[in-house]
Amino acid sequence: MPHPLVSQLRFTRSEFYRGIQDVSEADAQVRLLPMNCLSWNVGHLAWQEQRYFLHFAQDQMPFPEINRAFAYGAPASTPSLREMLAAWQAITQAADPWLEAVTTAQLAEYVVVGGRRRDVTFGSLLLRTTYHYWYHTGENMAIRQQLGHANLAQFVGDIDELAPYRPENP
Repeated sequence: MPHPLVSQLRFTRSEFYRGIQDVSEADAQVRLLPMNCLSWNVGHLAWQEQRYFLHFAQDQMPFPEINRAFAYGAPASTPSLREMLAAWQAITQAADPWLEAVTTAQLAEYVVVGGRRRDVTFGSLLLRTTYHYWYHTGENMAIRQQLGHANLAQFVGDIDELAPYRPENP
């Protein structure tokens, strides 16, 4: 069974995806200033997962173009939603084995990249990623509202069934 924080991340990912399902390619590329477009947000979350859970945790960088184009501070663009979803899914699937096996002790470890210790733990990065997803889930819903999409989700999905509270050490 994965660490409880990993279960929360997975639920959060599913809510992020639920918020962009059935968005057309054209609507995903609309940029309502000062926000980025919805498809850029997908690439941006793919960047974060790749950076933290593949690069920092496992010294892997399978999508260097994602690292360049969607990093914090990268220039705005209007990429294909289909392409961003494919990259996001590949990255999250590649991160999942590490996340599945991560322990409380590993989450308390400081990140070391290129032999240099960073002043952050893997647990903090996991939390940051989860909260970052929620930020962009809300932004994506605001974009969709501005585009006139109807019947949008009104609240968080079935967390009680899919990701209920679970103590770290039952």
